[in-house]
Amino acid sequence: MNVKPLHPSRTRRGVTPATKFVTLIGDYGTSDFVLKRGDRLHEVTIAYECWGSLTANNDNAILIFTGLSASAHAASSEGNTEPGWWEFMIGPGKAIDTDRFFVICVNSLGGCFGSTGPESINPVTHKPYGADFPDLTIEDMAKAGHHLLNELDIDHLHAVIGPSMGGMIALAYTLQYPDECDYLISISAASRALPFTIAMRSLQREIIRCDPNWNNGFYESDKEPENGMLLARKLGLVSYRAAEEWHQRFDRARVSKDRRKGEPFEIEFEVESYLDYNAHKFVGNFDANSYLYLSRAMDWFDVADFGGSVNAGLAKIHVRKALIIGVTTDILFPIEQQKEIAEGLIKAGRNVEFVSIDSINGHDAFLVDRDHFSPVISDFFSQL
Repeated sequence: MNVKPLHPSRTRRGVTPATKFVTLIGDYGTSDFVLKRGDRLHEVTIAYECWGSLTANNDNAILIFTGLSASAHAASSEGNTEPGWWEFMIGPGKAIDTDRFFVICVNSLGGCFGSTGPESINPVTHKPYGADFPDLTIEDMAKAGHHLLNELDIDHLHAVIGPSMGGMIALAYTLQYPDECDYLISISAASRALPFTIAMRSLQREIIRCDPNWNNGFYESDKEPENGMLLARKLGLVSYRAAEEWHQRFDRARVSKDRRKGEPFEIEFEVESYLDYNAHKFVGNFDANSYLYLSRAMDWFDVADFGGSVNAGLAKIHVRKALIIGVTTDILFPIEQQKEIAEGLIKAGRNVEFVSIDSINGHDAFLVDRDHFSPVISDFFSQL
């Protein structure tokens, strides 16, 4: 296994003491990693974390791909006791049981939490790639995950799991390596982006690019497009949750007078304060160019590319059983898209369990709604 340290500029973003790094061997035995759209990366480092132990014949591995903004730190461990983004789901005796499975969570290619992305140093120029980073697709992220497994001497997965963007990557994984995975769990994902979703992400990208500090994608680390990222993140947050949740949590509550400065058009409602607080937490912890590349990759992904239609593409997935989960209040990846995936797999003769979750939390339900999600995934694995 070829392990290398990170460039110092990357250590501040999402890397924990439990994070591991592997420099991948590229295609055809070279160091070049060939991307779907024809470009090459001369070096690819992938960051990941893992929990549990491999069996003697390496047949209990589960690979988790994340949503756009998550790091590989999905759960706490001895190496890092800080709670992960899916803490309630992963661990001994939990739905994804680390007493039973060897669980790997990967930071996607193009991300900014340790894996090679636009913020990384280009070995040709010895400067950050910035907007010179090559065109990136969901399929490339799946391929990087597959290469990581090769480095770990794992040639077959028990299951691949992905929520949101990670669900798209999980679909791409099972399409590209149809005989190398037994089970698929796709959560709030899509076989291809809807016009509404594309419009939302396009607007977020435009907001970032309109920030003068973006500088055509070649900004300095101490002068990032923070205002653009703030506004893009606020727009994203609005789409991640359901309208009824906003109503129940905030109604028309005002911020207290001692928090107001008397400025024109300042924050007045608690819902505005919530968006502002959470957007500021995000800015500085996520690279703007990574946001652009990952967002666009989701818009480009289309299962129909694998067969001429969505159903023809889904027919190329050969898992023993798939669990497809959607949320009724999700406006970003609507429940109809989850039904489309499930019905396409059923038409192809696959064993499919489709679960519609009636959660108030919208697209982000998989991150916060433990009571609905944990039993579904626990029951799925208990039957295998």
